Amino acid sequence: MFERLYQNIVLEKPKLILSILILCIFSFGYFSKEFKLDASSDTLLLENDPDFLYLKEITQRYGTNDFLILTYEPTKNITDNNSIDELLNIKSDIEKFNWVKSVITILDIPLLESSDENITETLKNYKTLKDKNIDKEKGFAEIKRSPVFKDFIISEDGTVSSIIVNIKNTGNIIKLDGISDKEREKIKENQKIKNHENIKEIRNLINQYKNGNGKPNIYLGGVPMIADDMISFIKKDIVVFGVGVFIFIILTLWFVFRSLIWIIIPLLSCFCAVIIMTGLLGIIGWKVTVISSNFIALMLILTMAMNIHMSVRYINISKENNHMSNSEIILLTTKKMFWPIAYTVLTTICAFLSLIFSGIKPIIDFGWMMTFGLLISFIITFSLLPIFLSIFNKNDNLINREPGASFTNFLSNITLKKSNLIFVSSIIVVIVSVIGISKLEVENSFINYFNKKTEIYKGMKLIDQKLGGTTPLEIIIKFPNDELENDEIDAEFESEDEFENWGDDENQDNSNYWFTENKINKIQNVHSYLENLEHVGKVLSFSSILQIAEKINNNKKLGNLEMGILYSKLPDTIKKQIVDPYISIKDNEARISLRIKDSNDNLRRNDLLNKIQYDLENKLKFKKDEFKIAGVLVLFNNLLQSLFKSQILTLGFVMIGIFVMFLILFKNLSLSLIGVIPNFMAAFFILGIIGIVSIPLDMMTITIAAITIGIAVDNSIHYIYRFKEEFKNYNNYEKTLKRCHSTVGVAILNTSITIIFGFSILVFSNFIPTIYFGIFTGLAMFIAMISVLTLLPKLIIVFKPFGNK
Repeated sequence: MFERLYQNIVLEKPKLILSILILCIFSFGYFSKEFKLDASSDTLLLENDPDFLYLKEITQRYGTNDFLILTYEPTKNITDNNSIDELLNIKSDIEKFNWVKSVITILDIPLLESSDENITETLKNYKTLKDKNIDKEKGFAEIKRSPVFKDFIISEDGTVSSIIVNIKNTGNIIKLDGISDKEREKIKENQKIKNHENIKEIRNLINQYKNGNGKPNIYLGGVPMIADDMISFIKKDIVVFGVGVFIFIILTLWFVFRSLIWIIIPLLSCFCAVIIMTGLLGIIGWKVTVISSNFIALMLILTMAMNIHMSVRYINISKENNHMSNSEIILLTTKKMFWPIAYTVLTTICAFLSLIFSGIKPIIDFGWMMTFGLLISFIITFSLLPIFLSIFNKNDNLINREPGASFTNFLSNITLKKSNLIFVSSIIVVIVSVIGISKLEVENSFINYFNKKTEIYKGMKLIDQKLGGTTPLEIIIKFPNDELENDEIDAEFESEDEFENWGDDENQDNSNYWFTENKINKIQNVHSYLENLEHVGKVLSFSSILQIAEKINNNKKLGNLEMGILYSKLPDTIKKQIVDPYISIKDNEARISLRIKDSNDNLRRNDLLNKIQYDLENKLKFKKDEFKIAGVLVLFNNLLQSLFKSQILTLGFVMIGIFVMFLILFKNLSLSLIGVIPNFMAAFFILGIIGIVSIPLDMMTITIAAITIGIAVDNSIHYIYRFKEEFKNYNNYEKTLKRCHSTVGVAILNTSITIIFGFSILVFSNFIPTIYFGIFTGLAMFIAMISVLTLLPKLIIVFKPFGNK
């Protein structure tokens, strides 16, 4: 049935099938222009994480705009006139960009402590470092000890200053009502393009100042820059991986076949599969992230592996059946290879589908992408390859060499003569795996995800070490609704001269009475507690503002009503900048913002969050509903803590799924166990190595084991399927083993080399997890190949699943 159907559709109507394929290529090729990249923060989060929704809520409530941060490290003292002039010039040039809302430097920080005026006059007439007749050293010292600006605008040692570039608000996409998803997506793409132009513009300016001897060190940072650079990394990775694998495939095909035909035909299959897949991604709207940036390289590798197995089998059948016509050989080849390749595709799909259990959106998308990609590769392999083979004479397609046969024959001799070596080595692999897996951990730094030569790494590292940390954390204090304690109003405010003219009743509202002693004490206690925690960098809250206000007020503590009236009298611009980000009178809550020093090797994020949670409840006596911990650190920690669970779920799904497929394919329990053991050992051994060398699990390394099993098990399927077929002819295990090593063993060797070196291309990425993924998956594939060509046949000989012959 299958033979007749396949012959009628593909072999007898090759022009029709070829025309359909060409139409598909052009159609999907057209939609490949919709192929998009994504580097938003959503791509590094758990799917449907409630903490992400809460963070968006408080971000909108306390109003934060996008900003870029420049780290400025002058060659001379920052108070030197040349440094001040240089900083003023940088600020002036940045302000000329039409997308910049404002620029804040150390020269814009108000100097308040030296004023002899009262609090209102001080706020109105403050001076800065750039003003004339100002004691710059004294003003600089004031900023360095400021509770707001130290470790934020200036480093503790005074060597590094930051330049904050606030970006004009282009409108919140989430709030745009009445537009379709397509229109919303178009707006996002336009903003992405604009952001790229902005980053390019400011980088060109930075280069004008920092190039040459005696110039300052300036690095660019901030979420918009990281997002833009991530997209650049993804684009580069796609090109480098695709081109690198493409070149390597050509070299591999030439080494294996030394025939132009056997280079062109597989390459056409790879080209068609990739074009159709990119078009499909454009139609569906799936975006490629830094996690899935290697999907083109993987598709090329896996498509090539299918083609090599098909091609080698075609050549073997052609040599052994000279009496057959070309169409008969093609039909026999497809008949013998359809189910082995179909099952290898299914097992590999099983591996990638297991990624949907990770709960991490980019990994889930990566799993679905590769699932569709493998199906496309399978269809292309069994349509395009036979069509092109049918065009040529069978004698044109033959080759007389079998590169790799000497190595596979060497492995067959080891299998037959060195049983102890194989089993002792296997036991060592198991022991190493157990020890290493017990040492696996998930703690890793986002900074260390990037190459140390990149600006992302340099800028984030400097900010982390010198300017108060990088990873934001928020503590939201929620006050009881009945806490408008009018009886706590400080009656002494009436005696304060500077507040005498503020008693205008018509300007007073409930905000005057919000600032109670209980609320202020809670904020100050939490602020003080957080500042004393190890790994915590800069802490900002309403308490920071009060410290400055009290210094202006001649070091006198402000009364409750004084704070309320002062708040109501503040100009809206100042209020929005320094107060509203830390209190919400409407929601009756306060926000404490802190940053964690992410590059600290001793940081244990989950332990830190648990400690804060415990201490707020037990030491500071907060009820659970009186505070909420939120922020990027919480989201990143959620991701990290999910990795162990993800690893167990993905591995469990793959192992069970593949074992069931083996049972269905071979209908033999012992043979199914024999088939999966070498591949499971290779995957667990790599996890063991990762644990022993203390590389933490991340979004990429958790996929290695499952993907390794899914791809490596293909070799087991091809070997066992061929062994079962050849055993019927020889009825002898050793002769069958030698036959399989010299035929399908060569194909396994060549495809494995293609896969191993294909994965090695990933070391050229700027994203460290991708590099680890390439190195360890390639190593796992090598171990799996050796196991399939040694341990697997040895187990077959020992257990004799085909009978005692």
